[in-house]
Amino acid sequence: MTLVFKIVATGEWRAAERDGVFAGAAVDRADGYIHFSTAAQAAETAAKWFAGRDDLTLVGIDAEALGTALRWEPSRGGALFPHLYGPLPFSAVAWSRPLPLGPDGRHDFGNLQG
Repeated sequence: MTLVFKIVATGEWRAAERDGVFAGAAVDRADGYIHFSTAAQAAETAAKWFAGRDDLTLVGIDAEALGTALRWEPSRGGALFPHLYGPLPFSAVAWSRPLPLGPDGRHDFGNLQG
């Protein structure tokens, strides 16, 4: 299983779990797709867009389960990033957990396999 990752405000994720659908955060909806990161991209994404925030959830998603709605497109520095065109089906979510800040003020991702 290839995992891609979504960093999302915990309140937004809890609401999505309650409602049974995640259509993305405000920036995702404005851009027309849900932004994901690979394991190699996640820390830089967190530092760039979520620095200092301790109210986050990290979601691991099975990329293959998203089918053709997942597209790999150039973004930051020309790197290919996974973008989901459509709502995230909860059947593709492998796990979710808090994304805490470490003692150095950077997010502590732990083991991204589970």
